[in-house]
Amino acid sequence: MLTATQSRPSLYTLPFWLLCSSNFLFSASFSIMIPELPAYLEGMGGREYVGLIIALFTLTAGLSRPFSGKLTDRIGRVPVMAFGSVVCFVCGFMYPLALSVWSFLLLRLIHGFSTGTKPTATAAYVADVVPADRRGEAMGSLGLFTATGMSLGPAIGSWLADSFSLNAMFYTSSVFALLSILILLRMPETLTEREPFRFGLLKLKTNELFDRNARWPFWILFLLSFSSGAVLTVVPALSTKLGIANKGLFFTVYTVASLAVRVFFSRTSDRYGRVPVITVSAVILAVAMGLLVMAGTAGENTMLWFWAGCIAFGLSWGINSPTIQAWTADLSDEHTRGRAMATMYIALEAGIGIGAITAGWLYNHMAGDTQTAFAASGLFAVVAAVALVVRKR
Repeated sequence: MLTATQSRPSLYTLPFWLLCSSNFLFSASFSIMIPELPAYLEGMGGREYVGLIIALFTLTAGLSRPFSGKLTDRIGRVPVMAFGSVVCFVCGFMYPLALSVWSFLLLRLIHGFSTGTKPTATAAYVADVVPADRRGEAMGSLGLFTATGMSLGPAIGSWLADSFSLNAMFYTSSVFALLSILILLRMPETLTEREPFRFGLLKLKTNELFDRNARWPFWILFLLSFSSGAVLTVVPALSTKLGIANKGLFFTVYTVASLAVRVFFSRTSDRYGRVPVITVSAVILAVAMGLLVMAGTAGENTMLWFWAGCIAFGLSWGINSPTIQAWTADLSDEHTRGRAMATMYIALEAGIGIGAITAGWLYNHMAGDTQTAFAASGLFAVVAAVALVVRKR
């Protein structure tokens, strides 16, 4: 007879901890500069291109997803993760050399390859090494480290820019990425049937562009991630409007809220199902966007609405992110798991990119308006919640 320990394998093996540590450093590497980039681009004379800071990054990430999904399933999880970290390492050193608007935007386009590759392989790696009935918990635990990196990164970046220089911020980004790469070198590969890389693998067939098993997570995540593009683009401006000196503070607070959810509720979707939990997260996201709309008004209690919206936004993504990853893994075929994860992440990048472009356009053409972008984000979240309820019934 199996003992309790034998029947329930531990999630927290050395490879899992290494993956968590690498993800922490990787997420800090690319997020460290986010709050400072809008003002940096405006200083170059590129105010009208602020929306492209996130949009170009996510465009390349989205376009590279089918390739990263195929390579993850063919050459292995670890090499694809390492490639993403290498891109972050190189780009951190290149930002100080990008002295024109167009060279800066080109670098943002290249930088997007990082998040177009590493998260895809990471999600597949986790699904390989954890039991199916504990995927929600595993994704939540991994997300703790990812979210912590994304929380500390913006605050560290703003502090470095204010206390030292923007170049110090960019070089620190590269150091974090390098440490992430060094950790990956210690991780065992989980793909058993591997093949060496060849350029022929970059030729995609039609059925390799999209995994139909992941179509529901794709559409739901697309609707929900529009809000992230809007937040990343216009929250720094809203923070300045409200007199908040550190533009990265919003990202720190919402990520702390996200961490709290992951600590206490990481097993919720394993117990109650993926769809009900994602539905709850969509409703909370709609509330968060409504609160940020109120924060953009000139009335009383704007700071209260701002921080309440910030916390609700973090709670929503703390619930949503690991659950959608686990849902996608549940629906995927183990031989094309990388492709399924890539499909899910294409939705994330598309939603963020479109949300960023829309928010940036509204901000530039409607006298610094932030409320309309948040209102549209809330509407998309409501649509996602309704779609999930209909699917459940």
